[in-house]
Amino acid sequence: MPLSVRIPLRVEQELAEYCARNKISKSEAVKRALDDFLTAKQAEQSPYELGKDLIGPQTDEAPSEDVARHTRRLLRDRFRNAK
Repeated sequence: MPLSVRIPLRVEQELAEYCARNKISKSEAVKRALDDFLTAKQAEQSPYELGKDLIGPQTDEAPSEDVARHTRRLLRDRFRNAK
């Protein structure tokens, strides 16, 4: 299926350099990039899943205190202990 897309000059130049280095056509490079992008989107984790180990409790247990009320202190303690 034919598809026309306008891309910025900088992107076109980078694409041309990439294709020359890898000895593939621009069409093939774009097909591969789209396929990779769409495949990654399907396997993409939610923002919560990506940051769960950084922002949430380290267990699935309910918090022992009111997190909303003590956010500043909890974050400060967390960052100090992260070293």
